[in-house]
Amino acid sequence: MAAQNRRPPRLPTDDEITQAREASRQLARLLPSGGDDAATPVPALRLVTDDNQHEMIAIPPGALRLLVDMLTQLGQGRAVTLLPQNAELTTQEVADYLNVSRPYVVKLIEDEKLPARKVGTRRRVAFEHLLRYDEQQRVQSRAALDELARIDQELGL
Repeated sequence: MAAQNRRPPRLPTDDEITQAREASRQLARLLPSGGDDAATPVPALRLVTDDNQHEMIAIPPGALRLLVDMLTQLGQGRAVTLLPQNAELTTQEVADYLNVSRPYVVKLIEDEKLPARKVGTRRRVAFEHLLRYDEQQRVQSRAALDELARIDQELGL
């Protein structure tokens, strides 16, 4: 899937938020309570369309969990984007994800802190590399905050 073919996420309407909240609550009851998704069967869902057509659909537990997560986010009024793990993002999409400027992302790439590849003159970042970088940054931030808290305790602040 090429990054430029994805449409930007759209904020849900008030009606969609209400529908997503209710659907999330209903589907969450079907999630397996154990940790092993493969061992716990999920009942097939029956979808009914506006014209009363019935359709039975079996959804794998992982997909059902993803659907519940997406509906939960929509129910909170957030836009949702679904990306395959092997997706590649533009530097602007990476900047939007990290909430930083595009030139900052370019500097991260040039400093080899964030892996990327060139497609012509454009840079592309694998989504999995972005997730790994983001998690590393979160770990470093947590460690720095823990250190500051320790110093505050030592100084009695």
